[in-house]
Amino acid sequence: MKFSFDCVFYYVSDLDRAVDFYTRVLGFKLLSRDSVARFDIGGVLFELVSKPGGQRPQAAGNARLCLRVDNVTQAIGELQSQGVRVSPPEVKATGSLAFFQDPDGNEVCLWEYSK
Repeated sequence: MKFSFDCVFYYVSDLDRAVDFYTRVLGFKLLSRDSVARFDIGGVLFELVSKPGGQRPQAAGNARLCLRVDNVTQAIGELQSQGVRVSPPEVKATGSLAFFQDPDGNEVCLWEYSK
């Protein structure tokens, strides 16, 4: 059996609110939308899927969306200017990272590689 990549997705309680956040705040390109919203992030298919009955998704597992940025401090400032709460940057051996949450509490990571 051969496996191939399909997508990464997050459950959300309000698809309209989530689509607004990912398009307006993060600038993702919406590819299509029906019962699922689909985005292209650098050639990777990212989807938002409505949780049945508008229930708030429960955190499970440890997966997260990680976005590469050229300057983590600048990215933090831009997100904060739009009302997003972002952690302070953490310096690691190979770069710097920070975290924030989408409106449903799904964690998103910002990553700046060391130069």
